[in-house]
Amino acid sequence: MSSAEHFLELIQRSKRGKFKIYIGMSAGVGKTYRMLQEAHALLKHGIDIKIGYIEPHLREETIALVEGIPEIKRKSIFYKGKYLEEMDVQAILNDHPEIVIVDELAHTNVEGSSNKKRWQDVLELLEAGINVISAVNIQHIESLNESVKGIIGIEVTERVPDKILALADEVVNIDLTADELISRLKDGKIYPKDKIAISLQNFFKSDHILQLRELALKEVATHVEKKVENEVTRSVDLRSEKFLACISSNEKTAKSVIRKTARLASYYNSRWTVLYVQTPKESPDKIALDRQRHLINNLNFAREMGADVVQQNGQNISKAILDFVQHNQITTVCIGKPHLNFFQQIFRMNWFHNFVNDMMREKVDIIILS
Repeated sequence: MSSAEHFLELIQRSKRGKFKIYIGMSAGVGKTYRMLQEAHALLKHGIDIKIGYIEPHLREETIALVEGIPEIKRKSIFYKGKYLEEMDVQAILNDHPEIVIVDELAHTNVEGSSNKKRWQDVLELLEAGINVISAVNIQHIESLNESVKGIIGIEVTERVPDKILALADEVVNIDLTADELISRLKDGKIYPKDKIAISLQNFFKSDHILQLRELALKEVATHVEKKVENEVTRSVDLRSEKFLACISSNEKTAKSVIRKTARLASYYNSRWTVLYVQTPKESPDKIALDRQRHLINNLNFAREMGADVVQQNGQNISKAILDFVQHNQITTVCIGKPHLNFFQQIFRMNWFHNFVNDMMREKVDIIILS
């Protein structure tokens, strides 16, 4: 990056609104409550803070705190025979408060909204110089999707890309013990009484809560580590990490490699790239339509996750990867675990042996992701 580009980036960063995220292991830990408490404290200091969108979930304590905080009226959108309320981004931009509270960061907007996801609304507000306080549960973080599915047994559909958390100036964990959270649930402070029994049998199991709590604590700890790395001057000029995810047109393997590489890159606070090498047998006129569709979706998914996406044509995949590694100072290459028949091809052709030797010569690490 040139000195001029660096200076421009500093200017743009200074104009962008500040972003604070409250994160928790589950619903009911008190994220919305804490946001509203902070709003009252800021109002007492004469700060122009308003509610852009709040979701009290019929919780009496939370509803009581909404009173006294100025609120920007929501907009109604007619969808499938009824009117639904959404945050009015344009109204917030027009009002331009100093700080706006935006709950439910992972929310999917009603069809017909200017943005598909609420986190995209938040980006728009930040770019306009409005400071945002928001909240999200740990199970909605994109790169943790597979880990969360392994814990609770279901796939969370509403997700936030890791790059959104990386943008946050401050991430605050709202922590409770498993016993405290279950006690709140039994007291009717999270869901209505008719939902308590089913909640205890499903999501609100003690072992589920403990594992999700660990994920939340690790996420916030990682964010703090990255802030220290970015803001504390290093005395030693270290080689910056650069990750390369090599994907095929296989839908499930590719998506997993993208997610896990995003997680690694996020941990090291580094740039990462997704590379797809298109061989002649997968040219547009030969590749099956369903595989082509999955490939396009995965490349778009990688962009949304914050990756640079590169698509190259090549007869020799190994050589194409090596060329890219050499020209882009890649430090770590991530690949999916090949199927058994692919392993057999590797050993027959000596492909893998040569690939590993090439990476060793370049002093590049290889991570094989299951």
